[in-house]
Amino acid sequence: MYVQVAPSILAADFANLGRAVQHVTTDGADLIHADVMDGHFVPNLTFGAPVIASLKSYTQAPIDAHLMVSEPDRMLESVRAAGASIITVHAEACTHLQRTLADIRALGAEAGVALNPATPETVLDYIMDDFDLVLVMTVNPGFGGQSFIPAMLHKISTVRKKLNERGHRAVRIEVDGGINPVTAAACVKAGASILVAGSFVFGSENPAEAIRQLRGK
Repeated sequence: MYVQVAPSILAADFANLGRAVQHVTTDGADLIHADVMDGHFVPNLTFGAPVIASLKSYTQAPIDAHLMVSEPDRMLESVRAAGASIITVHAEACTHLQRTLADIRALGAEAGVALNPATPETVLDYIMDDFDLVLVMTVNPGFGGQSFIPAMLHKISTVRKKLNERGHRAVRIEVDGGINPVTAAACVKAGASILVAGSFVFGSENPAEAIRQLRGK
């Protein structure tokens, strides 16, 4: 299984964001992870569609927009128009989750559903045909640099088993929070195939080596 690495720009130098994204793309990043926060669903406030749009001239890598916002439906069209290839919404934020996921696909993007640490994987049971990836949060969302929650390894393996049993082997599992070579290896063993890493990549003196280490190479 090929493991994709998605550096989170939340940990990048915002004064030189375009160049930072350009460098990690050259260094081997598969995706660029954009954490959109509204200061309401999570306590932090980051950026929106204009920043995502500005990144397109610096990278050919797909942009993975993670909407940590209270009303994600209001942002879908603008984030897609800005160039996001993947749009992930939180199950906890969507009153009509199936419809939101269908709307993302109708816009031509891949649809992702994110689960906070305390959210059970049973949320997925009635929307199994409506998403392309599951984002298992391995920290509570809102801030970078948090410690990995070990209990999430069981959730990852349970989600992977659930997907396989329902014939959805192609659906990817993404993990976000506290990812380093040790936790990355454990997550991949449990069934994850996309690793979101912020400070480990952008805080490294050698991002290319950091990305290789996350892949276990």
